[in-house]
Amino acid sequence: MDESTPPPPDIDAYPPPPPPSAPSGTPTDFLKGVVGKKVIVRLTSGVDYRGVLSCLDGYMNIALEQTEEHVNGVVTNRYGDAFIRGNNVLYISAAEPL
Repeated sequence: MDESTPPPPDIDAYPPPPPPSAPSGTPTDFLKGVVGKKVIVRLTSGVDYRGVLSCLDGYMNIALEQTEEHVNGVVTNRYGDAFIRGNNVLYISAAEPL
């Protein structure tokens, strides 16, 4: 190296980058947190049900209130209460910020 070239930076001089931000908690924590809130339930058939999560069990059997059925993004039915068998559920997501 000549005198005009600065030395390479010392790698140890910089702190490591922070870990990527990821939601904390377990799926169980998430599900407990959305009981009583609006959720979207996607079935394996591609149909969405949107409503207030009333309760669910260990088999992912779900009870929704104020339920709307959406097929290809269009509301096709409205139900007061709906019960969905867990083996048909692809996922549950929060419809509003937690």
